[in-house]
Amino acid sequence: MNIKNTDNKLKIILSVGDESGIGPEIILKALYSNQVPKDIEIILVGSKKHLQNTYTQLKTLGLDNIANPNNLQIHDLGSSSSKNESKSSYGDSSFNYLIKAIEIVKKYPNSALVTGPICKKSWSLAGHYFSGQTEVLAKSCGVKNIGMLFTAKSPITGWRFNTLLATTHIPLCEVPKKLNTKLIHAKLDLFKEFCNTYTNKPIFKVAGLNPHAGEEGILGNEEIDWLKDALISWNKKNKDIKLFGPLSPDSCWNSSSKAWRDKDGEKHDGILAMYHDQGLIPMKVIALNFSVNTTIGLPFIRTSPDHGTGFDIAGKGKAQCQSMIEAIKTAIEMTKYSRLFNTH
Repeated sequence: MNIKNTDNKLKIILSVGDESGIGPEIILKALYSNQVPKDIEIILVGSKKHLQNTYTQLKTLGLDNIANPNNLQIHDLGSSSSKNESKSSYGDSSFNYLIKAIEIVKKYPNSALVTGPICKKSWSLAGHYFSGQTEVLAKSCGVKNIGMLFTAKSPITGWRFNTLLATTHIPLCEVPKKLNTKLIHAKLDLFKEFCNTYTNKPIFKVAGLNPHAGEEGILGNEEIDWLKDALISWNKKNKDIKLFGPLSPDSCWNSSSKAWRDKDGEKHDGILAMYHDQGLIPMKVIALNFSVNTTIGLPFIRTSPDHGTGFDIAGKGKAQCQSMIEAIKTAIEMTKYSRLFNTH
């Protein structure tokens, strides 16, 4: 496929992800939705044959609100769409879709990347040993300090809810070993750069690692040994930031819940979580299907739905597409309207 480059229209490059999951379904549903702006160019990277088969399957189930692949721009990599394909084959295809999508988005300054869900186990079976798409993006772009940020805009109040992870896809037992002052400072630097695209004086909260933020050493020592000092020293160099923490993780997100529902609720610009589930559980409970996974620190915007491959419901027409819609809308908003992004 020859990608059109006739004007400076914003391009969204969308890798399909694992085709044995719900990725193709939610993409076709999302691209039919009137919530996705029509003044942008969307280029899918995947198998046209598989998208057509998904379209046919969904139509037989009685679904009408889906985009016809024949009307979409598709960079067709031509993977097999047989139902007998192995997990490793689907893993290999989804990995190659991501690599090609990164290659395409790098070519066009006015573009952003949206990625469909992948299966890490299938990647591993195919010989691609990465713990997630975030890590592939970092390596492909030669960037070391990146952040896995989960963001959602409340449909009730319009407030943007941000949670950044200090550590990402690692076992829980490894988290205390990875955390240190240098890492926390690097993540806060990224967070500040991100939030400065829309506000000059961000308000941050930082969750403690241990229950009750260690209870002054009774329930854990990390907070009093180094984390509290790490936050103080960073804040001294960044006096324009209001920084609170380390806070008890079980109450750190209480104000987020209120700000999501209530226009008069206390607003903050972001929370730094120490590990994956600490940040993702409140994010998903509060924002539900509006949560989006965003990689910050890259030379372009990358977003993804905040859910997995949904193998148990794949092909049944049951998958919700709101998170994919939000991923596309967030990529557009961040690329179009931020003050610092869109520089690649």
